[in-house]
Amino acid sequence: MSQTHPDRRTFAIISHPDAGKTTLTEKLLVAGGAIHIAGEVKARGQARRARSDWMKIEQQRGISVTSSVMTFEHEGLVFNLLDTPGHEDFSEDTYRTLTAVDSAVMVIDAAKGIEPQTLKLFEVCRLRSVPIITFINKVDREGLPPFELLDEVADRLALDVCPMNWPAGMGGQFEGIYDLVDPAIMKSGGDASRMYEGHRAKVAGLDDPALAAELSERALALLKEETELASACYAEFDAAAYRNGDLTPVYFGSALKEFGVVDLLDALANHAPGPQPQPAEPAPVQPGDDAVTGFVFKVQANMNPAHRDRIAFMRLCSGKFERGMRLMQGGTGKAIAISRPMLFLAQDREMAEEAYPGDIIGIPNHGTLRVGDTLSERTDITITGLPNFAPELLRRVALVDPTKTKQLRKALDDMAEEGIIQVFYPEIGSNMIVGVVGQLQLEVLISRLDAEYKVEAKLEQSPWDTARWIASDDAAALKAFQADHRGASATDRDGAPVFMAKDAWEVGYVTQRHPAIRFTATKERVFANAG
Repeated sequence: MSQTHPDRRTFAIISHPDAGKTTLTEKLLVAGGAIHIAGEVKARGQARRARSDWMKIEQQRGISVTSSVMTFEHEGLVFNLLDTPGHEDFSEDTYRTLTAVDSAVMVIDAAKGIEPQTLKLFEVCRLRSVPIITFINKVDREGLPPFELLDEVADRLALDVCPMNWPAGMGGQFEGIYDLVDPAIMKSGGDASRMYEGHRAKVAGLDDPALAAELSERALALLKEETELASACYAEFDAAAYRNGDLTPVYFGSALKEFGVVDLLDALANHAPGPQPQPAEPAPVQPGDDAVTGFVFKVQANMNPAHRDRIAFMRLCSGKFERGMRLMQGGTGKAIAISRPMLFLAQDREMAEEAYPGDIIGIPNHGTLRVGDTLSERTDITITGLPNFAPELLRRVALVDPTKTKQLRKALDDMAEEGIIQVFYPEIGSNMIVGVVGQLQLEVLISRLDAEYKVEAKLEQSPWDTARWIASDDAAALKAFQADHRGASATDRDGAPVFMAKDAWEVGYVTQRHPAIRFTATKERVFANAG
């Protein structure tokens, strides 16, 4: 067994759009010393977008639609922050990103509580038992009472909650944050911006006269009353329960005003787990294994449009990776020399001479690597749990200029490789069909076709609404089914057979009529020579 490196914290930030995730990402990077000035995120998108939002459509709409990776060091630890898309239509890309992390920070808007997208992303974390730290943001604005917010987390997510700090007042009466673990008060500056300017006064407890000198009489009385009640109502922090995904430590704060951000970073350092085992066949990959093993969870094209580059993001699961290593691509038997691996700070990148379990490295890639690929020094290992999902929207792609067919094929192939879309080739007809999980992916497709490939295209309604991968142990039955349903038959990029249905009712009807055929809504990456 090789020496494990517990000095990695690989985590994602999950939230509903507009809960403040991008601002929190920036402030964590500032607190960690990775950047020195946070780009202001102003209303109507007038200011420059945050460092982690760099795609054109993100800048226009003010939302994150790709998963950026940011690596920074803080107090002897290496943090790998994966910024996930918050928009509900990006569940597939977000799901894959969450397979690459060991913990998550859930950001909740104090005025809105748990929103639908937060719930959806939480369920993905629960599927994988990803431990979660909760950050209740925007406490300096008018919002729900702290107890109501904590109870909602406990009730709707079925989690024990443990407040680690407490706001001294909320909204217009907000005066600071009280640290419940290491008693101290963090106060806002006296100017109109009310930014936290690093004033952290250590106190002996709630009855310390030094605390009374920092807060108004009203705020102190409320703080004493609420924290006494909170200590009686909520669980104490239990590291094992947190790491099992049963308890969430809760931090109140304001990312914009820089309250609670350093506490959150310290919590990740002190409590979040290091690299965890990864599900694989024939057995899970342990971070202490000698052999280098990793998996591709994302492919991003044109991070630098001037160079038309394509980067495969690999999560390292075991072993010590060194630049120039040759790793086997699972299922194909091909050895790939990784001579220019990269580490990231959003768009900025640097050469990675070495990497350890938990690290995310970028591999320049010319169509050889795809989402779900395993890369390893071993030939007998396949990381599992990165499926494709059945599309919920199917559209025909129509070119405005028919002479650009070749460019369109290349663009669709690139984006399918990234996992942004899926491409299906119908048995009858020449128009390719694109499938997506959500509407926004279609907007991203059209935007990127224009911006990156100079291809103007329109999306037309297709006769189909959804698709299912089909398989059977009876080859003759599968062939007969395809012959009978030739007008609804297609293949995907891997040549796997697909049945396209008009609606969910038709899926159910056809499934009942053909018990010998398996209709599946997810597909693990399978290689032709791997059976």
